[in-house]
Amino acid sequence: MSKFRKQHMPIAWHEIVENENPVPAVEASLKEKSILIGRLGLMMLSVGTGAWRVRASMNKIARALGVTCNADIGLLAIAYTCIENGETYTNALSINTTGVNTDRLNYLEEFADGFQERAEKYSIEQFHHILDKFQEMPANYTAWNLGLASAVACCAFTFLLGGGVVEMICAFFGAGVGNFVRKKLLERHITLLANVTVGVAMACVVYMICLEVAEILIGVSSVHQAGYICSMLFVIPGFPLITGGIDIAKLDLRSGLERVTYALLIIVMATLTGWITATIFKFHPSEFVEIEIEPLLKLVLRLVTSFCGVYGFSLMFNSPRKMALTAGVIGMIVNTIRLELLDFTSIPVSVGAFVGALCAGLLASALKKKVGYPRITLTVPSIVIMIPGMFMYKGVYYIALNELQTGALWLTKALLIVISLPLGLIFARIITDNNFRKSS
Repeated sequence: MSKFRKQHMPIAWHEIVENENPVPAVEASLKEKSILIGRLGLMMLSVGTGAWRVRASMNKIARALGVTCNADIGLLAIAYTCIENGETYTNALSINTTGVNTDRLNYLEEFADGFQERAEKYSIEQFHHILDKFQEMPANYTAWNLGLASAVACCAFTFLLGGGVVEMICAFFGAGVGNFVRKKLLERHITLLANVTVGVAMACVVYMICLEVAEILIGVSSVHQAGYICSMLFVIPGFPLITGGIDIAKLDLRSGLERVTYALLIIVMATLTGWITATIFKFHPSEFVEIEIEPLLKLVLRLVTSFCGVYGFSLMFNSPRKMALTAGVIGMIVNTIRLELLDFTSIPVSVGAFVGALCAGLLASALKKKVGYPRITLTVPSIVIMIPGMFMYKGVYYIALNELQTGALWLTKALLIVISLPLGLIFARIITDNNFRKSS
């Protein structure tokens, strides 16, 4: 067997810096300043945030160092030029894959916000050591933790989509095992399509096994097979879908289109895997059995399950527990508002999604000064639960069966909701953030 070689060669950041040069960062050479700016941008990119936020952080460092920086940002790469006193330095950097890490994002934002007051005290080398610590931070949760988080989130998601107790229990075990297996594959650096395929297949198979066991032991009806879709919703790429939409709105088209393409790649692979698995087991995405619940009780259950769902998804993004709790409270409020509006008014589901996302953005902006977390670490987890993963799956499922009209109908519904969610966050940001509101 040939020796494994990394396709993306690691960068030895400290070899670029003059280790014995103790001068403050503002007095360093343009090359050293530019490398520090680029490294921060690359680290911001690696935690899953969009181009607008990556550029904003790079600009904070550049201004503090007396440098002009222009950057072209994609999903995995940054090309940028720094200018100082007529001298220029151009560089291109890339990462091998992307993911979401809201905890590290929070630390990087704090680093960028406090950089100016330290730029005249710390050397470039010292700043690189700080970034080293951020880069070496271990994940907050193990594969078991993340499996449990996805189990809770998808179990809650099942109720919100109309499922009952049987579907919720089967989805709990399916999603838990599926995400645990996927996390283990990610720890071994297994490529994207492989880890998505295996994770989704395991989730669907475990769901089906749980249902079969329940049928044999306690006579549960096979009508509950509809919930198998919910067991695979932990792979829905909420962060790239939302940040991609925001980037497109800010005319960062390269980043936006790459993020949306990345999200679509995951969605198509997951839905195709679910379809193949369902075909093997002769399952199909039927409607949930309708459950009669008193309106007040339904309201309470929606609040509880919305909180649990958002909390679970937030943990899957590596949010510390306090951040996840904050996102959970926001999600609990805005998702319940959305669902109640759909029940008691005649507004379309896409308008409900817009209202929910708008409320999430406004709440996160109001809480930002008190809790100090970046808005995106609260808003995206709180509206991920609104992404219509079931609609997407049904669309692909029916298209695969050559029922194009039915498939197109489900995909159109999903598309309208997916467009509405980032629009809600965008308009919340336009209302509350002067920097975001202007095109400069």
